[in-house]
Amino acid sequence: MKGKRIVALIGLTLVMIGALSACGQSSSSKSTGKLASKQVVKLATKSEVTTLDVSKASDSTSLTQLYHTQEGLYRLGKNEKVINAMATKTTVSKDGTQYTFDLRHNNRWNDGSLVTAKDFVYSWQRTVNPKTAAEYAYLMAGIKNYDQVQNGKLAPSQLGVKATGKYQLQVTLSKPVAYFKLLLAFPTFFPQEQSMVEKYGKDYGHGSEKTAYDGPFTMTKWQGTDQNWTLVKNRHFWDKKQITLQQMKFQVVADPSTGLSLYQKHELDATTLDGTQVANMKNSPEMKTFVGGTMYYMQMNQKRVKALKNVKVRRSLSLAINKQQLAKKVLRDGSQAPQGFVSNNLSHNPKTKADFAKDAYVKDGVAYDLKQAKTLMKAGLKESKTATLSLSLMTDDTSVSKTVAQYIQAELQKVPNVKISIRTLPYKTRLSRSAAGDFDLVLTNWGADFADPINFLSLMQTGNTNNNGGFSDATYDNDLKRSENQDANQPEARYQDLVHAEKRLMNQQGVIPLYQPATVEMWNTKVSGYVWNPAGMSRGYQWMKVEQ
Repeated sequence: MKGKRIVALIGLTLVMIGALSACGQSSSSKSTGKLASKQVVKLATKSEVTTLDVSKASDSTSLTQLYHTQEGLYRLGKNEKVINAMATKTTVSKDGTQYTFDLRHNNRWNDGSLVTAKDFVYSWQRTVNPKTAAEYAYLMAGIKNYDQVQNGKLAPSQLGVKATGKYQLQVTLSKPVAYFKLLLAFPTFFPQEQSMVEKYGKDYGHGSEKTAYDGPFTMTKWQGTDQNWTLVKNRHFWDKKQITLQQMKFQVVADPSTGLSLYQKHELDATTLDGTQVANMKNSPEMKTFVGGTMYYMQMNQKRVKALKNVKVRRSLSLAINKQQLAKKVLRDGSQAPQGFVSNNLSHNPKTKADFAKDAYVKDGVAYDLKQAKTLMKAGLKESKTATLSLSLMTDDTSVSKTVAQYIQAELQKVPNVKISIRTLPYKTRLSRSAAGDFDLVLTNWGADFADPINFLSLMQTGNTNNNGGFSDATYDNDLKRSENQDANQPEARYQDLVHAEKRLMNQQGVIPLYQPATVEMWNTKVSGYVWNPAGMSRGYQWMKVEQ
């Protein structure tokens, strides 16, 4: 997920019932087994819903609502285990390029119409149609003919997806995609009811009555720009008997102080805390801290600044930043120092179950050593024939981003002949200038779209649209290509390809990981049965309950 989606909000954490999270965080409240008569939870988000259009939703608030109002082929369970949702059986060809899904016959849209294979076909073809301009269309890149459809050379109907029966869906890939099942739990792959999309046209998804729902809840009291809305139990949902919760009432609360005040008044059942609040509430049993699936990092523009092409200069900049101090003393919100570019609690060794971040750890890639930083900078500048390194550090104009930028400025300027100026910009402006390569150094972040290291590592591949600093390394690229091609059907070999790629990236200091942001929340102990999935790709409210 792009930087805008890092913002912590209730619902982005997507609490998950009846399963342990990858980071082992669970509710401290013990289930009493006695349900409250009023099964309603009151939650907050940091921003408004932008759209409920499956093809166009890309921000965390909108995606959160889709997780709870729609049903796809799969859901994710403990440790990202794929769980059947609309799919009841999946058959995969020996070469891993063809998937056949048998669908359940008893799920309906909220208007009573049956959900069928054609609803998936229509949805995916609509998403890849270049006229739709779907931001997440690239997640379907592994499906046969995707590139040709995106380039306008083939019609969307030629995408490798078809209904081979009313309740059977067949998908053909251009090559094996090791994480394809994980992708199918993401909202971009959910079905859409064609009649509703065509009825409302450009207004589809911009009002609760202008949206079709096939999931556990439907949205009400939302006209496209409202600051408040309610999700109510969907009486047409196939698994409605398993849903205890009757309503979820959401409101936009941008300020953490306001959120905590509402929580303490019992007007919210959960709220997100900031750094100061975390320190003040650290002894409360209602406080939950979740880390994983997101990385805050700094890109260096090798295309614009000659000295940044030198690996000694890049390593010097990283070694000059005390990441432990940044997390523990500056942010003070539960954030953690990184072990590498891929976050902790995201992916695990298929053989040993070790955390990927641990297996791929390169100490010098994230360590603090000012003495070595000074030595490397002196050598790197000499090799680059540069006397003084004067760099502009671009960042968002939020309070947290400014604080981080000021800290980095102070750290880097401890290295002789390094001067850092700070350039703060509104998020959208910063994003566009990053994309245009108009920066020396830039602070940005990424939250996982799916629980696989490739979701992070591909960002720094040569030519990736998110690789704004122009890092390019043939060995690194080859490791990623191998993981996506000859080793795609070999889990252990593929895993080692990605470990090697991460180590190469850190040894070359193609990027500087700064910290793993934490989501710190207060939760009403009467709301039970939840834990957190750090990949941010599960639906939890479906199984939530309020106890006496």
